[in-house]
Amino acid sequence: MCNLYRLRMSAAEVAAQFGVDQPVQTNAGEDVYPGYPGLIVRAVDGTRAMQSMVWGFPLRLKSMSPTAKPKPVNNIADLSKGMWVGLARKPEWRCLIPLTGFAEAEGTKGSKTRTWFSIKDEPVFAWAGLWRDSAEWGPVYSGVMTDCNEAIRPVHDRMPVLLHRDEYATWLEGSFEELVGLQARSFPNDLIVTDRTAAPWVKRKASADQAVLL
Repeated sequence: MCNLYRLRMSAAEVAAQFGVDQPVQTNAGEDVYPGYPGLIVRAVDGTRAMQSMVWGFPLRLKSMSPTAKPKPVNNIADLSKGMWVGLARKPEWRCLIPLTGFAEAEGTKGSKTRTWFSIKDEPVFAWAGLWRDSAEWGPVYSGVMTDCNEAIRPVHDRMPVLLHRDEYATWLEGSFEELVGLQARSFPNDLIVTDRTAAPWVKRKASADQAVLL
């Protein structure tokens, strides 16, 4: 799963990179965690718009107390399954998640550190996503996952569905079959930049142990 990513770029810079005419301000932090606000880009009436939403679809498990906070489903394992397929078939529920890097935990249990990944020569790039309105948290989004490529395999066996710039329109406007194809294809190994850090994986509450993958 991907439970942490960052966007170290202003709203105006993101808008320019993604062809958005009117940037919006957001209260999202540079480091984005499940259950917290992030920024997405979606198609609206033939143009692209930015919007701040909560990262993760709210899920209430049967075993949970009625008063317990829902868990954020922030990763999508298979577009053709469960609650995802209906959204994926409709372009109005698709989105691009701008990011400048995503992190995975690496190391032994209790002392895991953050390893960051980005794309070579891209100041910002897109993670394929879906969004919807929720009664609990308002608009929410989740990112689509796929099998890792060889560059990421030493750290994790899964990775986000990363999009090339010429694939943005396909994700937002293409057929369902094209979306499934993008989830199935492998992202080029030589475009992945790896940054192993000494920063501890767990820096605050409310991240990796609360996220859900469906």
